[in-house]
Amino acid sequence: MQEITINGKSHRVDAPDDMPLLWAIRDIVGLTGTKFGCGVSQCGACSVLVDGNLTRSCSIPVSYAAGKEIFTIEGSSENLEHLREAWNDGNVPQCGYCQSGQLIAATALLDKNSNPTDEDIDKAMSGNICRCGTYTRIRKAIHKAAALKNNPS
Repeated sequence: MQEITINGKSHRVDAPDDMPLLWAIRDIVGLTGTKFGCGVSQCGACSVLVDGNLTRSCSIPVSYAAGKEIFTIEGSSENLEHLREAWNDGNVPQCGYCQSGQLIAATALLDKNSNPTDEDIDKAMSGNICRCGTYTRIRKAIHKAAALKNNPS
């Protein structure tokens, strides 16, 4: 039995220590916003924040997350809310499958850098694959979210 904290709420998870965190989040806790993509940490669809660090939940064991704060797309933070607004305004998603991972990666970026350059964004988002190719819209939305945070109206 593991105790994990997701989006500020504690969950008792009856799972083998080596179960990927992704499956504990989705199948046991029932938060299905985090997606399974490749299973080998290459696409970013399963991205979550673990103690504020961008983490691929498909390849870390649930035991690694015990005692740490996990943040998923179902969570709420100022940066994520600005990103959601910018994502919607910019019509970023097409198929939408990668979007939870994209938004979590963008949240991690804005949590560390409130005014990123194009280069900063490209570097931070490089591990997240969008099969629809909305990278230009993603970059524009991240800039807009940063502006919303830095210049509230």
